[in-house]
Amino acid sequence: MLSTMLRYLTTHWEYVGQLTAEHIRIVFLANGLAVVLGLALGIFISKRGREGLAELVLYVAGILLTVPSLALYGILMAILKALGLMSIGIVPVVVALTLYGLLPILRNTTTAVRGIDPAMIEAGRGMGMSETQILWRVRIPLAVPAIMAGLRQAIVMNVGIAAIGAYIGAGGLGQLIFRGIANTRADLVLVGALCVSLLAIGLDVALGVVERLSTPRGLRKGVRG
Repeated sequence: MLSTMLRYLTTHWEYVGQLTAEHIRIVFLANGLAVVLGLALGIFISKRGREGLAELVLYVAGILLTVPSLALYGILMAILKALGLMSIGIVPVVVALTLYGLLPILRNTTTAVRGIDPAMIEAGRGMGMSETQILWRVRIPLAVPAIMAGLRQAIVMNVGIAAIGAYIGAGGLGQLIFRGIANTRADLVLVGALCVSLLAIGLDVALGVVERLSTPRGLRKGVRG
């Protein structure tokens, strides 16, 4: 079996590379949207007096995470079709992955922003900073480790879920897995699964490096790759 896998990889490396690039594009597009939405919403609900709204938003995001991926793809396909939009292919998969990636980023952003030492906020105000300056110069830099941890979790999770998106024509490494299942070829299934696993590990390691570099120096001791 191992020799069959290696033979396929050596003879079809260009095709596997193309599928890997498609997979990365899908995951990065979805998680890019999740970061924008998660940061904006997390900062908004983390302000004082919005505790009830924060619990509601996190609860809804948590429910979305429990919906099986195929079921969510089906729901989104029906919604997109009703709206006259593309109901198969990359669009429903990107929307689904954005929703899946939203919870860890949103939760970590909210927790990190809320957990900042009030003395540091007061120090910023004492230096004459506006609330906007405190947000960008104090709150967000101090929340970077937690936000990056949420992003890493979202990306690793979505690398696996994106493979199922090949079932509705989104492309990516899932095509190898589904082709292998359809043609009873265990080598294709294993090649696809191996590539997905290696991609998830590689992206996690790379994001660990980015996390360390983007974390303020005083906080780097607590950041692990």
